[in-house]
Formats: sequence, structure tokens, C-alpha cells
Amino acid sequence: MNILILGGTVFLGHHLVEEAVRRGHRVTMFTRGLTNSDAHPGVERLVGDRDGNLSALQGRRWDAVIDTSGYVPRLVGDAAELLKTSTGLYAFISSISVYRDLSRAGVDETADVLPLPHDHGEDVRAHYGALKAESEAAVRRLLPGRALVIRPGLIVGPNDPTDRFTYWPVRIARGGEVLAPGPREAQVQFIDVRDLAAWTLSMVEAGRTGVYNATGPAGRTSLQALLETCCCALGSDARLTWVDEAFLVSKGVGGWIEMPLWIPDSGEYKPFVGMMRVNIDRALDAGLTFRPLAQTVRDTLAWHTGRTEPVQLKAGLAPQREAELLAAWHAGNGV
Repeated sequence: MNILILGGTVFLGHHLVEEAVRRGHRVTMFTRGLTNSDAHPGVERLVGDRDGNLSALQGRRWDAVIDTSGYVPRLVGDAAELLKTSTGLYAFISSISVYRDLSRAGVDETADVLPLPHDHGEDVRAHYGALKAESEAAVRRLLPGRALVIRPGLIVGPNDPTDRFTYWPVRIARGGEVLAPGPREAQVQFIDVRDLAAWTLSMVEAGRTGVYNATGPAGRTSLQALLETCCCALGSDARLTWVDEAFLVSKGVGGWIEMPLWIPDSGEYKPFVGMMRVNIDRALDAGLTFRPLAQTVRDTLAWHTGRTEPVQLKAGLAPQREAELLAAWHAGNGV
């Protein structure tokens, strides 16, 4: 196939290009030329800007487009309008953040999505989910019957720029006493970026359309299972100390970023507790599969340790903060 990837140099886009080339597809990337300009030598690269400079895409034809870099409906609509006569299939990478109600478990693709506020502007940080939902709508409207919408959950693995998963392999590899946020049986969901890339391409190859939640694994995985897998996969002597949610909340520990993969079942986080419990039956029926968790853990750590410059993780507890919390926890429990 002849595939255009909008993006292609960062995280999912990077892995999509690698996988598509490995499968023998002819790949074209459309980027601004600002990030990882030396990535994927030999792959055709068109340079432009989604905001007003799509001219490099004119007069070309592709079998499929995979849009990994669309966040603003206006810009997604511009690209889809231009490409609707230039492609057979338009695959848009969205997010499970589009759902209006993530306070409950089991949300599937039929659930309502977020509406855009009246004067929303284009602030992606403030209206990420709603902007993604409206971007999906633009693609479906402009390419009726030819749109594939994929809604990933947390994407993890090598090249992850957020460090929201990376924190755990890195921290556990360091060893010693590790603060583990309770409850230990809390469900976690995420998908290895390479599994998402491979499945997305398989869906494109098959000409599949429609909307699919894409996260994992296939069965229920607890936070305890994840952290114990990290210990085993990395041969670490780390000792997990499970600290209950009420204590962490009382100490002002932030969920999701400061304490990755932890979403308290209370306060400001309560509307989002279902983010780790969405329904993925439709994607599983469409062939979504997952590599062993231990492989994701090892490969993520290997990628992190191979970074060319020292990196301060963007997510997770700072060492001093973790030590202070553990000391307070032990003192309060007479340990």
C-alpha cells in the first residue's frame, strides 16, 4: 500500500512508520521538519504545516492516510477536506478522553462524547477530549464510510515522551523500598505503542472503518500485577510498600502524573476512574493483540537507559518526595 502518515517522527507516528516500512508499504511522512529530522532515512518526507501550509500534499494520491497529529477540529478538517479525494481510507488516532462520562467502568464506543463549550477556542490542554471528539466528527463527515477512528488509552513503551509508564520500570530497577499506591487490586489499562501501531496498520490493510477503543490488556490486570511483573522482569530487589489511598490524598499526592497509573476514587479524580476500565471487546474482535507485559517493561527500560542525554522523568515521584512519604507512612503506622 501507499500510505501517508501525518506525523511520523514522535512516538506512535515513529512506530507506525517503522512497522509500515517493515511490512513493505510505501510510506510518506508529512511533518513540520522540526523534530527528529534525521528519523527514518530513505522514507519520503513532505514538509509543511497543518496550520496553513498543506501545499505539499496537493496533487498526490495515497491508498490510506493515518493521522497521528490531529488535535484541533479546524486543522483536522482542513487536512481531511484536502485529502478526501486523494485517499481511500482516513484513519484518525483519537483518544478515550473523548468520552463524556468516564466515572464508570465499561464505557464502549456507543457512549456519548464530550461537547465543545460555546467559546472553547483551540486550547488543547483545556479541552483535549472535546477537541478530539469534534476532530473525529470532522473526519467522519468529510469521508463518510471511509473513516477509521481509533481511541487509544494510555500508550506506553519505547520513545514515550510522557514517562507516565516509564517511571515504574525506572524506579523499580533502582531498587530499594518503592512506594506503591493502593489499592493494589486497582485495574490498570495501557497499550504498548508497537502493538497499537501493528494493529492500526492491520486495520488499514483490511480497509476497516468505524470506531474502536484500543487499550489493554485483553484481561484484567491490577496495579500489583504490573509492579510485580516489573520486579521479576528486571531482576530487581525492589520492595513494594503499599500505601493506602486516603493517606496519599491527605498528603496531596497527585494522581496520573505525580503517581503514574494511579487514579484516586475520590475528589477531583472521581470523574475519571473509568479511564482504566474501558470496554475493548470491539478491538479484540477485530484482532487486537498484546505482547507480554514483561517485554514492554524490559524494552521501555532499555530505551530509557539508552537516551543520549541525562533525562529527568516528566512523571512520577521525585526521590526525596517518595522518601518523605514513606517515612510519614511508617511513622503513622508504628513501623
